[in-house]
Order: sequence, then structure tokens, then C-alpha cells
Amino acid sequence: MSCSIFMLFLALFISTLEQSVSISAGSQRAILRAISNNQDSEKPDFGVELNATNFDTVLKDTPAPYAIVEFFAHWCPACRNYKPHYEKVAKLFNGADASHPGIILMSRVDCALTINSNLCDKFSVKHYPMLLWGPPKKFVGTGWDPKQENSEIRSIENGRTADILLGWINKQLGSSYGFDDGKYENEHLQKNFSDPAQIATAIYDVEEATSTAFGIILDHKMIRSGTRASLIRFLQLLVAHHPSKRCRKGSANILVDFDNLCPSEILSVNNEEADSCSKKGELGNYQICGKEVPRGYWMYCRGSKNDTRGFSCGLWVLLHSLSIRVEDGESNMAFRTTCDFIHNFFICEECRQHFYDMCSSVSNPFKKARDYALWLWRAHNKVNERLMKDEASLGTGDPEFPKVIWPSKQLCPSCYLNPGEKSKENSKIEWNEDEVFKFLVSYYGKELVNLYKEKELQAVGGTEKTVNEELVASTNAVVVPLGAALAIAVASCAFGALACFWRSQQKNRKYKYLHSLKNI
Repeated sequence: MSCSIFMLFLALFISTLEQSVSISAGSQRAILRAISNNQDSEKPDFGVELNATNFDTVLKDTPAPYAIVEFFAHWCPACRNYKPHYEKVAKLFNGADASHPGIILMSRVDCALTINSNLCDKFSVKHYPMLLWGPPKKFVGTGWDPKQENSEIRSIENGRTADILLGWINKQLGSSYGFDDGKYENEHLQKNFSDPAQIATAIYDVEEATSTAFGIILDHKMIRSGTRASLIRFLQLLVAHHPSKRCRKGSANILVDFDNLCPSEILSVNNEEADSCSKKGELGNYQICGKEVPRGYWMYCRGSKNDTRGFSCGLWVLLHSLSIRVEDGESNMAFRTTCDFIHNFFICEECRQHFYDMCSSVSNPFKKARDYALWLWRAHNKVNERLMKDEASLGTGDPEFPKVIWPSKQLCPSCYLNPGEKSKENSKIEWNEDEVFKFLVSYYGKELVNLYKEKELQAVGGTEKTVNEELVASTNAVVVPLGAALAIAVASCAFGALACFWRSQQKNRKYKYLHSLKNI
């Protein structure tokens, strides 16, 4: 065997080993979106294919409050005939073009596959096709017995056509969904602005915005010699402080391999662009927030019109969530990193320039995390004030979500020095910035990761200590999955030094591992 063939085999082996660390990463399919994007496929499947390796993970991670699981056998004629009916309903709820995304996860399990035998036995599958309905978390780590009383998992006995199944769903939810519904109907928009718990669903939008931003950078070949360092610093910030665990892991995967994926030597030769640093290169194979993201829709940031809110809202939530997680010693570096990232990679020219002007107006470096978080909050309100006037004159705003000065008195009455006083036109608001900072920390900290914490508790029966682990992990530590999990928790340490140290450690581990294999 030649040396080159041996090294190719070795590289494939290591790649397989690293990928196996993620929970069934290779077998998981994107949640609530069309699974098949193959151009040769005329009818992509919208029912999410599950198996014994990803069943619990997908159902635990879905943001949908309800799930339908169809148990079938691929050899069963009745199942084959039923599939078009099931897919017709699934298309309403799953996929980027769904009319009602995020409401029901419609999934399928092929019981004819040996790998799923035990799983189908756990759910007492005695006939095909069999449909079960319930909250996704109730399917995780358990089974179903038709004789069990008070179970939240129920059998759908009469769902043998698309019309009957959709009618059954409408009866359960008190809804009136129809097959002629257009894309992104908005009867489930969250409009209670005084409810602070609404931000909990934004954890999914932060993941969506992170993935979308990374996709834009690759699609437009924006990694160049002058922007490369800016992206590395932002990845370091995400590794240390992103509120989503899977985005921290995905950012870490990219960061540790970045020198190999996007070498500075290539960019210095061709300053304009490099295919290796774009979607066409190996960098395009990395999912910054894992296989499940992007899902193709928004939840907290969903507008009443298709062209409002969405990515811009999700990006603001991401920036706020980062600002309240950094330590005092990191605050100015986080500020500069955020400003450089928007300046180099935000593709809206006017917005980018406006943000850059606000960054340039800061003359003294930030010494406290509180000061940076409040600066970003003020900057967001300045943007809202500017857009408020433009959208009012042009009629381009979202009628259900007009731009406002934030937070509102209903959401944070203590943030206002005179909360009982009626607002006058052009009157200047007097803020209690101590209360504003407390609100930001609670809203973008504890409330934002609340859904993740609840799902972990419901799935594994955790304790109060487990409830706080996600928030602690996103404020004090870097959690990364390559090889064996390596956790670095260094309080009050600049994220740049922290991430750089971690990268060097990971590379040393990889080189040592390669060397040991060669000596076998």
C-alpha cells in the first residue's frame, strides 16, 4: 500500500471517529423542513424519517409542541398507499415552505428495519400503519402501552386519508388548517409583548440566525485576507458564549480546523476570493449549529409578513445574548469583535454603515460588561428610531410588530424612572439603567435558554442543578466535542486567549493521535 493511499485511509478513519462523537450526527435529518433537497427528487419527503439512533434526540430537540409518529413497514402495500396522504398533511407542518411550521413534528419509523425492532416493540406496534400523537417529550426515553391510563400519547385510530387526519388534528387543536393555506400563515404569532417568557422560543431563532449568517458568508465568498481575522475572533466569541450548546460545538469544530480549511496563504495570493473558503470548499461541509439547523423558519422572530423580521431580529437577539454573557475583562474585545463582524459580513450596506458609525462614536474602551450590554441596547433603540420613521413614511413595516423603543413599560416597568407618566410625543424617556441591565441579563440569559433547560429536565428527569447547567456553560466555559470532550472553564479570561489556547490544545491532541496511529 502506498503512503498516499495509507494517509487517505487514515484521514477517512479520523474523520469517521470525530463524527461519531456527535449523537447520531450522520443519521439525523433536519427537523421540520423538507429532508430531501436532491434536485433529482420530484417529490421530497416531508415526514421526518426517524430510527432507533436518532429517535430520542430529534423528538427532544424539536421546538414543536406536538408530534405525530407513524410506524410503518416499507414492504406493506397499505403503508405505501397511505404515504401520499401522510405526506400531504406533513407538508403543511414540516419544511421551509410549510404553512404552519413549528406546530407539529410529523415523523415516520420503518419497523421493517432490524435497527428499529426494539423501538417498535416499546410502542406496542401491532399493525401497519399505526399513528401516535402526543407532546414530543413524552416519546423520549419511554414507550407506549394501549392499556396505560392517563397517557399523553394517544393512538390516532381514524386517520386513513389526508382529509380525515387533518380533521382529527384540527379537532385536537381547535384550529381550522386547510390544504389551501398559503406559506407561513400567522394565526400563531406571539403578540403578548408584556410576557417575558416569549423570548424562550428565540433560542431556536438564534441558532437559525447563526446558521444563516454563516451561510451568507460562504455564499458570497466574504472570507478574504482582510476579513479572515475578524471571522476567527467572532468564532472565538461564539465558542465561548453562544447561548446554544450545539452552536458552541459547531463553532468549535470550524475554529479548530479553520487554518486547514481556509489557509491565510491562499487568501494572500488571491485577495478577492478563495473557493476553499466558500460553500464550494470543505468549509461548506461544516454545520455551525449542527445537522438540525437551519430549519427554514422563525418562531420568536416570525413576522406577520414573509419579508419582515426573521434574520435581522434573530441576529439582534444573538448579539444581545452574547453581550450579557461576557466578563468585564472581555467586554471591549467583544465590542470590537461584534463591530468588525457586522462591518465585514453584514450584507445590507446601509445597515452596516449605520452600525459602523455607532461603533466609531465610542471613544473610550469598555471596562465593564454592563457598559457594553447597555451600549448595544442603546444602539438597538437608535436603529429602531431610525427605521420607525422610514417604515411609517414608506409603509414597509410589519403591521403586527411595529418598531418601538424597547423594552416597553409593560415588559419592564422598573426600567422607566417615571413608569406611570404618559408618554408625550418627542419626549425623552428617562431610563433606570441599573434596572435595564438587570432586565437584559434575565431576558437574554435565563429566559432565553429556558426551553432548553425544560427539555433536558423533562427528557432525563434532571435536578435543579441540571436546570442551571446550560446557562452556566454559556457564560463561563467552552464545551467542545472533538475526539473526547474538552471543557475549558476559566472565569474572567478574555475569550480570545481562551479560544486560542483551546485551539492549540486540540491541534496538539490531533497530532499526537496521528503519531500514535503511525506507530501501531
